[in-house]
Amino acid sequence: MMLTHTSTTPALIAHGAARYGARIAIETEHDTVNYAQLDMARIEAARALIDCGIASGDRVAIWAPNIAAWIIAALAVHSVGAALVPINTRMKGIEAGAILEDSGARLLFCCGTFLGDSYPAMLAAHRPAALERVVVFDGEADAGDGRDETWRAFLMRASATPIDVFHAREATVRPDSLMDIMFTSGTTGRPKGVMTTHGQNLRAIHDWARIANLQEGDRYLIVNPFFHAFGYKAGWLAALASGATVLPHLVFNPVQVLERVVRERISVLPGPPTLYHALLNTPGLAELDLSSLRVAVTGAATIAPSLIERMRRELGFETVLTGYGLTESCGFATLCRSGDDAQTVAQTSGRAMRDVEIRIADSEGEALPPGEIGEVLIRGYNVMQGYFRQTDSTQETIDAEGWLHTGDLGSLDENGYLRITDRIKDMFIVGGFNCYPAEVERLFNAHPAIAQVAVIGVPDERLGEVGHPYIVLRSDAQASVAELSQWARQNMANYKVPRQILVVEQLPVSAAGKVLKYRLRESAARAEPEEVGSTR
Repeated sequence: MMLTHTSTTPALIAHGAARYGARIAIETEHDTVNYAQLDMARIEAARALIDCGIASGDRVAIWAPNIAAWIIAALAVHSVGAALVPINTRMKGIEAGAILEDSGARLLFCCGTFLGDSYPAMLAAHRPAALERVVVFDGEADAGDGRDETWRAFLMRASATPIDVFHAREATVRPDSLMDIMFTSGTTGRPKGVMTTHGQNLRAIHDWARIANLQEGDRYLIVNPFFHAFGYKAGWLAALASGATVLPHLVFNPVQVLERVVRERISVLPGPPTLYHALLNTPGLAELDLSSLRVAVTGAATIAPSLIERMRRELGFETVLTGYGLTESCGFATLCRSGDDAQTVAQTSGRAMRDVEIRIADSEGEALPPGEIGEVLIRGYNVMQGYFRQTDSTQETIDAEGWLHTGDLGSLDENGYLRITDRIKDMFIVGGFNCYPAEVERLFNAHPAIAQVAVIGVPDERLGEVGHPYIVLRSDAQASVAELSQWARQNMANYKVPRQILVVEQLPVSAAGKVLKYRLRESAARAEPEEVGSTR
């Protein structure tokens, strides 16, 4: 049975400590943290934040992979009334620096080195002036100017904040307090910060966990990254709201994941469809004892009914659900229900969660009848408070009646089940990650040899879709495709890096000078690049 009547994360963890005590909350290769210890750890880190001068309403960022300290730091941020700003670990320094600047974050928690990259070193040249301190979870911090410190040194600050001062601050955190600002890429080319509160997130998390049938004692392997709502809200927060054990996973490798399922008796394993495809294609699968697996939740891409059937038959999941949500809706909106058949789970995103409304609307915002395709609108407690410091963008996205305009096209059946059919925006999905052409174009435009660039999404057998840029070079510049690809790898998160680049003489444009991307899509589908310009 999950906790109830907890509408802030500090209250959630305090109740968890009282209820579950010695039950393991987080289990890693090196250590375990029970629910009582987790409560003490988040209080210690929160006291250290107060000593650093972090006030209610401040922004604190985390840029690190799935480790226990990420959860402790996030809960500490929540506990002092600050807003958490998660940063994608795939981002490079220029991208992370932009989010830190736009959010006005005063403190950053980050890893030392991950996958061969030093995060403090990547950030150094792009560090905004407002960022006062960097706390490095592992490795050494740059002590050159005294602004940075290790996680251990940071925690030593806790003793400077009396416990009654902490409790007084914690008491100011209310259900309507800002819990996080999650930056999501947009069609303007620069990520926008989505603001959501404690109360709305925890209400959605409790309902999601109930529908997914998370249980006390579940062992939840979280492969989805903590910087994403799938790994954060439907991930470790949902697990902690249910009395489950969180087992973070750093980097997806199907063999290693299956080994952990067997060795650590994993019962809950959500992820994008690509994760399950990889597991099912792993040699020797039939010889493994996967009997502990119980719950799978997926989404973010088109799914074949055969995949759902294989997940049940070959991986042994009792419950396989699909859902739909946006960062702007706390990550939640619709979900299938236990007992739905494979066809329903694969071809729909389920029906609205409790107290959430879904409307399929025409161009005027009027509701369309079942079966007709229109824009998917969402209304309910889960709709964001708005985009951080972007009032105009907020008003363009949430109408006067409170409907969130998703930019997705879909239909509802007679039973209220949602089917996503297309996207109004140019967004495409690379292995479960939303990718916006305008943002990739903005990054490419920083290259000194590029005059114009237009990016479209093209089908990819492994990842679903990938970016395909058409690039026009400056007349006085030279750059090979190999050089452009290498530059992209150095300056973009890897899911944004295109798998194929085409250098052309010119882009097809309308009389008004607008790039005709439909022409690019048609050309890509025919694989006839000469129709849009010659390659170099």
